[in-house]
This record gives sequence, structure tokens and C-alpha cells, in this order.
Amino acid sequence: MQLRAALALLIAMTSSALGSDGFDLVIPGRPGVPVIINGIDVSYAIVEGTFGLGKGIQFQPTIYGGRYVDYAPNVGHYYPSSGHAPGYGRLEIEPPANRKLPQPAESYFQSWSAQSAQQPAQSDVPLNPPPIIYAPQGDGMPQNFYGKPEDFRPRAPRKLPN
Repeated sequence: MQLRAALALLIAMTSSALGSDGFDLVIPGRPGVPVIINGIDVSYAIVEGTFGLGKGIQFQPTIYGGRYVDYAPNVGHYYPSSGHAPGYGRLEIEPPANRKLPQPAESYFQSWSAQSAQQPAQSDVPLNPPPIIYAPQGDGMPQNFYGKPEDFRPRAPRKLPN
């Protein structure tokens, strides 16, 4: 009895799972906005196969209907080396060589300049002075970093030896 119930349950679950592999009629959510799958506009077409984010695996769907969408349409670029005239744009007319030339334009000249202000006279210090090391000013006693810390309270000035 339990075997028959398990078999019936298995058949019912399998048939519903196989029912999801049917075909789908694609209807766009907004008019004028196409639904594109792999470069094909599938608006109002039939798509068959396991496809979408809800499935665990991705297969190539079979598309019945639809039309190819060109991502980079041919806009008619003009390459002068091909020898063909451009499809649109300004019409260039070469004037004849023996035509009457217009009057030459009057001459025009304009210039600008910038300059730094004069600097005051420099001192007698050379550009690259020799390095000078100044001796530290103090009482001449070496510092002891390993003993007790010094008392930094002010003390009476001492007279330095001559």
C-alpha cells in the first residue's frame, strides 16, 4: 500500500516538473521596449527551452519568430579612399581655375607678452654653499638615556668654562 502511494506521488511530481519545459509566448512589459535574447528581438515570439534566472542551468533557447537586432547599425560612414561620394552632407563644388578672385583681406597683427617683475638684489651667499654643522648649544654634558630621568625644573644659570 505504501509502495503504491509513493509511486503515485513520484509520478505526480515528475509530470509537474516536466510541464515547465514547454514553450513561452513573450509579451513585452512596455510597448515599444523590445525583449532581446542573444541579439534577437523575441517580442511576441515563441521561446522554447530552459532559460532564465529561475533555472539552475542555462541552455540555448529555441526561438520561433523574432528578428535579428544589429547592435552596431550601418550608419553610412564616409571613407574618401573608397572613391564614393558621401551619402549626405555638404555639396562640395570645385571652382574653376580661371575665376575672378576676391580682394585680399587687410593685414592684421596682434601679440601678447608676459614678464616677471624685477627681483631685489641677492645677498653674497653662493648658490651651493658648503655644508656647515652647528654644534648644539647647551652645558656640554652628554645626555644619559639609561639612568634616572632628568629634572626639567628651571635651575640657576651656570658659568661656562673659558
